Amino acid sequence: MTASSTPTPTPSLPILFRDGWRVFFMAAGLYAVAAIAVWLLWTAGAAELPFAPGPIAWHAHEMVFGFASAALGGFFLTAVPNWTGAPAPTDRFVALVAGLWLAGRVAVWFSGALPAGVVALLDLAFVPVLGARMVAMLMIRPKPQNLMFIALLTLFWTSNLLVHLDWIGWSATEAQGMRGGLLTVSAMIAVLGGRVTPAFTRNALLRGNPASPVPVSRKPLEIAGVALPILTALLALAGAPDLPTGAVATAAGIAAGLRLAGWRGLSTLGEPIVWALHAGYAMLALGLLAWGLALLGLGSEIGALHILGVGAIGGMTLAVMSRASIGHSGRPLRAPATVALAYGLIPLATLLRWAASAWPGSFHAAGTLGAGALWILAFVLYLLALWPVWTSPRPVKGDAS
Repeated sequence: MTASSTPTPTPSLPILFRDGWRVFFMAAGLYAVAAIAVWLLWTAGAAELPFAPGPIAWHAHEMVFGFASAALGGFFLTAVPNWTGAPAPTDRFVALVAGLWLAGRVAVWFSGALPAGVVALLDLAFVPVLGARMVAMLMIRPKPQNLMFIALLTLFWTSNLLVHLDWIGWSATEAQGMRGGLLTVSAMIAVLGGRVTPAFTRNALLRGNPASPVPVSRKPLEIAGVALPILTALLALAGAPDLPTGAVATAAGIAAGLRLAGWRGLSTLGEPIVWALHAGYAMLALGLLAWGLALLGLGSEIGALHILGVGAIGGMTLAVMSRASIGHSGRPLRAPATVALAYGLIPLATLLRWAASAWPGSFHAAGTLGAGALWILAFVLYLLALWPVWTSPRPVKGDAS
C-alpha cells in the first residue's frame, strides 16, 4: 500500500473557539456569576477565601481585571477585524488567549499558595498577547480613532501591574491600580459607547420611521466626552491629588450626560437591545459625576465606584455582549425577554449597591447582598438565553430556528 498524498486535515477545535465573541462573552457571564457568588458567601460570613490579597482587594481586582477583561477580549477580537478587514483570529489563537485569561484567574484564586511573582506573570500575560494581535490587525488599516484603544489597553495593563507590584511588596500602589483599571474601562465605554449608542439608535429609529428625528452629536461635546474620561483615568492611575482628579471627573460626567441627552434614548424604550446601551451610558455619566463629587467631599466614593462598576461596566458590557452575540450569530437582532429583564436588573442592582455605601449602617449588608443577588440573576438570565448561540453554528438561511 502506498501512502495517500492527500494531507490529513487538521482537527478543528470546538465551535466555542471559532469566534472571539463566543468563548469570551460566555466566560464573562460565567465569571460574573461565580465571582460575585463567592464574594457574597464571604460577605455573609459563610466562607473563608484562600487568596493572598484581602477579600475586598480580590473582589475589586477580579471584577475589573477578570470579568471586564473577558468582555474586552471578546469585543476586540470581534470588532477589530470588522474595522480593518483583517482576517479573524484562528480558533487556535482564540483558544490561546482564552487559556491565558483563565490562567490569570486560576493564579489569583490560588495566590495564597503561589509566589506573588508567579501570580503576577500569569495574570499579566493575557493583555499583551491580545494587544499584539490587535496591533497587527489595526496596522492593516490604521486609523487614530482605533489605534487609541492600544493606548487604553496599555493603561489597563499598567493598572494591573501596579496592583501586582503592591501584592509582591515592591510598592504601595494597589489603590491607584484598582481605580486606574476601573476608570480606564470606563473611558473605553465613553469612547465605544459614544460610537455605538447613537449609531444603533439612529438605525433603529429610521427602521421604524424614515422621517424620525435622529440622535444629535455636537463636536465640542464629542471631544470632551472622549478626552475627559481618558484624562480622568490617567489622573487616577497616576494617583493625582483629589482636587484636580475630582474636578476632571465631574466635568467628564457632565459631558457624558450632555452627550446622552442628544441621543433620543426615550424613543428606544420599545427596543430593549437599544435602550440598554442608553442605560449603560447613563450609568457612566452618573458614576463619573458621583465619583468626581465624592473626591471633592460630596458623597460616598465607594458608592460612586460601584455606579461605574455595576451600572456602567456591568450594564454596558451586558448590552454589547448580548447584541454582538445575537448579531454575529446571524439571528434576528432582538433581545430575548429574559435578556431584556437582565438589562433592567442591572440599574436596580446599582441603586441597591450605591445605597448600601451611602447609608452604611444596618442596611449595608442587606443592600450589598441584594445587589449581588440581582447581578447574579441578570447574568444567569443572560447565560441561559445565549448559551445556544455561543455553542451552535450560525443558522442557515431559512432555518426556522
